[in-house]
Amino acid sequence: MTIFDSIILGIIEGFTEFLPISSTGHLIVASDFLGINQTSATKAYEVIIQFAAILAVFFNYKEKFTLEKKELWLKIFIAFLPIGAIGYIFSHQIKELFSVQIVAIMFIVGGIIFLIVERFFIKDESKLLQNVEDVSMKQSIVIGLSQVFALIPGTSRAGSTIIGALLVGLGRKASAEFSFLLAFPVMAAVTGYDFLKHYNEFSNENLTTLLIGFFVSFFVAYLTIKLFLKFLERFTFVAFGIYRILFGVLLLYLFN
Repeated sequence: MTIFDSIILGIIEGFTEFLPISSTGHLIVASDFLGINQTSATKAYEVIIQFAAILAVFFNYKEKFTLEKKELWLKIFIAFLPIGAIGYIFSHQIKELFSVQIVAIMFIVGGIIFLIVERFFIKDESKLLQNVEDVSMKQSIVIGLSQVFALIPGTSRAGSTIIGALLVGLGRKASAEFSFLLAFPVMAAVTGYDFLKHYNEFSNENLTTLLIGFFVSFFVAYLTIKLFLKFLERFTFVAFGIYRILFGVLLLYLFN
């Protein structure tokens, strides 16, 4: 992997990880276009840029990472359990699903679902829950169950959790914020597991590429979180639904 590849993939990870458009899907497609093969070295790189995205959540929400917020984190942990358990048990089967065709189909399906939810389920934003700390345990469980769909490549972890949150009565901004915070234990678990498998790839030979990817991913993810919340103060998720459908159709056209 070259430094140019590292910058491009770092930007993609940072920008797409917290948007409902599937970071995994975009990374699969980008790697294919750049001619990057999946090796232990590239997997180690993915660990680094995912870790950078985790830190971006922490630095955006430092006030949430205190003992005073233990009830909120209990709900987030409960929401994490379904994907943690199912992802671990069926990890080998999930890996077999990784293909551009599946990514494309799930992009389209997810886009259609976003349009349906915006059209038929969100009537009055003011009546929806606006504070992420007011999420109930029942709502957390439903959001956690909806996140399981993210195990299918192209679905988007952010997208599935946001849809689940919208359907149980959270406002758009609260849905996004719960998704950001829920990303912390999910990505920490994935990153930690992958690090144990590929730690030997973190050598001096790859250090420059890894560090560049880390800083690029962190900076882009940090800004994306802030800008995404600003976007949701004025707009809906319709644009993301349309984008997902168009991008999915484009993928099917290019790779068939």
